[in-house]
Amino acid sequence: MSNILDSMPRLPVADLTENVMDWLTDSFSQLFNFFQKGGKSAMEFITEMLIAVPPIIFIIIVALIAFFATRRKFGLAVFTLVGLLFIYNQGLWEELMNTITLVIFASIIAIIIGVPIGILMSKSSVAEQIIKPILDFMQTMPGFVYLIPAVAFFGIGVVPGVFASVIFALPPTVRFTNLGIRQVPRELVEAADSYGSTGWQKLIKVELPLAKSTIMAGINQTVLLSLSMVVIASMIGAPGLGREVLSALQRAQVGNGFVAGLSLVIFAIIIDRLTQSLNKKK
Repeated sequence: MSNILDSMPRLPVADLTENVMDWLTDSFSQLFNFFQKGGKSAMEFITEMLIAVPPIIFIIIVALIAFFATRRKFGLAVFTLVGLLFIYNQGLWEELMNTITLVIFASIIAIIIGVPIGILMSKSSVAEQIIKPILDFMQTMPGFVYLIPAVAFFGIGVVPGVFASVIFALPPTVRFTNLGIRQVPRELVEAADSYGSTGWQKLIKVELPLAKSTIMAGINQTVLLSLSMVVIASMIGAPGLGREVLSALQRAQVGNGFVAGLSLVIFAIIIDRLTQSLNKKK
């Protein structure tokens, strides 16, 4: 039996994949260069703006946002104040600003793409059956694999890091949007139909507001997943706290690696609690 298996020709999956990647790179090289240069310029501009803000003012603003977002509770505000002061004290402020820029761009792009796809899935069972396996593939594929097409399309730097982060972080927004709209009570949808609502009115005024809590939960997961790609994206030149972790790993600097990792944890907790607070009912 083993001899029969050994004699079988190997399927040319690797060669086919490389041929497809070469064709895409050659055919759309100008488009990829446009996105690479435009995205790099936009992200550098945002980062420079963030760095231009005095750190103490930035910290106070974020702490105030946390205070009011949590219904004037001091827990998250104090944690935000102390955590950001710690990051500044460790000399990682510029790296934090780079990380914020990467997470913001990756999350916004993933949300812009993910919500419409989730709406499409909720309206069409055929689309759901087609898209679900693709989402399963995207979520089970190791994040390191996404670096290969990212480098092939955009080279080295922050733009391929955003590209890989978007692919890795996209599925939760799509899935939760689809789930939230499908969980809207049928009676309310039928009531909207009885009043003569169009499909667009029904979506905007009934389904999306009622599915907001579920959609926001998916967005929360997307933001955290994009943050988890920061360290992986640093392998292809993306700046930020992830680069500090990677540098400490390469040089076996346990202390520096711990500080950079702890800074990422602090930032992740702040982002997670802020997005969760936006999802709470008033």
